[in-house]
Amino acid sequence: MPEKVVQTPYPLIDADPHASRVLRYFRATDYGVWAAATAAFPAALYFWDVADPSKVKLRTHLRLGGMLGFIGGFLLAYQRSSFRFWGWSENKREEELDRVELTERAAKGLPLYGESNQPEWVQGAAYRNSAFSQLKFQAFPMFNLVNHQHHGTDPEKYKPKNES
Repeated sequence: MPEKVVQTPYPLIDADPHASRVLRYFRATDYGVWAAATAAFPAALYFWDVADPSKVKLRTHLRLGGMLGFIGGFLLAYQRSSFRFWGWSENKREEELDRVELTERAAKGLPLYGESNQPEWVQGAAYRNSAFSQLKFQAFPMFNLVNHQHHGTDPEKYKPKNES
């Protein structure tokens, strides 16, 4: 069956990036979004209570709101970073980091996307389950934690050029 090709405004870096790569490629703006969401959730609860006071002390509510803001902010930052891997948003910085990282791995003779001791069918199932899973964070947060060879890009572009 032919593979579906998604047209994106920016170059595709990785269709199913490993969670560690997504985290390593976070930008300062991703950390800012994470921090803003962490602060916004309990702030919204506090101002809601100011507007419509409750009889309950807010300490526990604010702690729970802070935790939910922290988790939600992380998922939002992770999704923003994933969008750059998919080519859905500007990704020049990530493209350069990816080229340097994977060209270096290819020059050393290492597998581009890491080694896995999982059977091929498990790697394929992991790919099918985690591909574009960042779009479904609201229902079921899932991250790619398996190294596999299904990334939607041509690995030949990372091979060192033979000098004549």
